[in-house]
Amino acid sequence: MADYKKAVFAGGCFWCMVQPFDSLPGIEGVVSGYTGGHVKNPSYREVVRGTTGHTEAVEITYDPEKISYKDLVEIYWRQTDPTDASGQFADRGDSYRPVIYYSDEEERKIAEESKQDLEENGPFSDPIVVSIEPIQPFYPAEEEHQDFYKKQPEHYQRYSVGSGRVPFLEKHWNSENK
Repeated sequence: MADYKKAVFAGGCFWCMVQPFDSLPGIEGVVSGYTGGHVKNPSYREVVRGTTGHTEAVEITYDPEKISYKDLVEIYWRQTDPTDASGQFADRGDSYRPVIYYSDEEERKIAEESKQDLEENGPFSDPIVVSIEPIQPFYPAEEEHQDFYKKQPEHYQRYSVGSGRVPFLEKHWNSENK
């Protein structure tokens, strides 16, 4: 049996952060949820009101023998606007801020080095402002938010394009994002 690890990333609406990781080799599962706040087991309504301090995020369970944390961080960058600390695309506010959460010093170092590399060699002229923070308790979102891209594919597609995410990613990452 594999010795799975977990990675947590916040990149705006959690609906759009599941699919890019979900079907990769070595990924056991991706859960939409909330992290970084001060309320236990918050609801979606509480989080979007901005009263809990939580951020929408995904928790990825993965096999480090098949995919590395560094690979996951690289995939993360290509799903976000790393120059926008105030939310992502149409979603604004702290509950949508971009964050890479780390669980140990090795992960922190990988995330920091990757951020530095993106700052120096990436396609952006603005500073990379994604926060890198210690992992916090993660609370799964309600069932209707899990695997949204599979359950509501038309709605998901309209949202991911209409929010500005897809056009931004295509402009800045070109074929690398596909």
